[in-house]
Amino acid sequence: MFERLKAMLIKEFIQTFRDPRMRVVLFILPMVQTVIFGYAVNMDVRKIPTAVIDRDNSPQSRELLQVLFASGHFRDSIRLENEQQAARLLDSGSVRVALVINHGLAGQLGAGKAATVQALVDGSDSNTAGVILGYLSRFAEAQNIRLLTEQTGRSGFPLLSGAVRMEARAWFNPDLASPPFYVPAVIANILYIITMLLSAMAVVREKEIGTIEQVIVTPIRKYEFILGKTLPFVLIGYANVFLISLVGWLVFRVPVRGSITLLIVATGPSAGVFAELPGLTDAALGDDAPVALPLAARLLALAWLQPAAWEQGWAISDGEASLALEWARAVPTARVRAVGVEPSLLGVAMARAGVGENLAAIPSASPCGASR
Repeated sequence: MFERLKAMLIKEFIQTFRDPRMRVVLFILPMVQTVIFGYAVNMDVRKIPTAVIDRDNSPQSRELLQVLFASGHFRDSIRLENEQQAARLLDSGSVRVALVINHGLAGQLGAGKAATVQALVDGSDSNTAGVILGYLSRFAEAQNIRLLTEQTGRSGFPLLSGAVRMEARAWFNPDLASPPFYVPAVIANILYIITMLLSAMAVVREKEIGTIEQVIVTPIRKYEFILGKTLPFVLIGYANVFLISLVGWLVFRVPVRGSITLLIVATGPSAGVFAELPGLTDAALGDDAPVALPLAARLLALAWLQPAAWEQGWAISDGEASLALEWARAVPTARVRAVGVEPSLLGVAMARAGVGENLAAIPSASPCGASR
């Protein structure tokens, strides 16, 4: 067996690497695609061109703008006199946001009153506009806290000792940058597509060049033929994992941390074990079923929740509704409620999944949150 498999592997490597174009497709193209897709899916918004109409022109307004532009998210592009000029720049795309500070900002802040700053945002790109509004909202919140602290200090009254302030810390990606989030997913997709296509092409190539009949008459067995066609590209996939991870680190500064052994196992042939896990496939539930979580995610969630027969589960979103189907199917005696899902839609999915009456849909999201 091993001699026949060895001969098959040698033949496959020779056929693969003797074509210079194939070598480019195997090793150069994945790295180029990683760089292109890594930049294409970058959702970070930096140095936003900003126009300013500062009618107050007071020390308070200048300080407010200085703090805003020091954050790095906005760039002071141009100072304007009126809204008509801002409208022309927004229409032409020269700026993405225009800030309007009217007269009386300093007086209102000095009197302890609320002051209004208008933001005109280019909404042609809804995603970028949403990010810009999020930046401005967080900036306004931070300035309100600062002003409240200063006014309380001047008045001589201490801040309330019972105040609660949420301090969020993001693990693994403290700056919430896009590359550490997207580049690993791009790597996985590229490897999946390349290894799958090349394995299929290796089998088709035998038929196209007329050597499939020669393979049939050889003493090689079916599983040896399949292994001989897939193992070379598995090894090439491992090489691509190293090369693409190196590109991700050099170009996007995405660190590789954790268990290298787990990375090798997850990107190898054992990754297909998820296809053999028990559970409901998306195809079994149907295209119209409330399915947002993939099979592997649903099974991992159930393994972490460990639902018991006496517990009651609440699913608040469509993705959690697919998890509720798995929950009700795994524990028939548990009571599960899918909130915000149409009963008719869930009923079709329940019929396909073979779920009984222990799962029910609640059209309006009356409870808040998800619990078990």
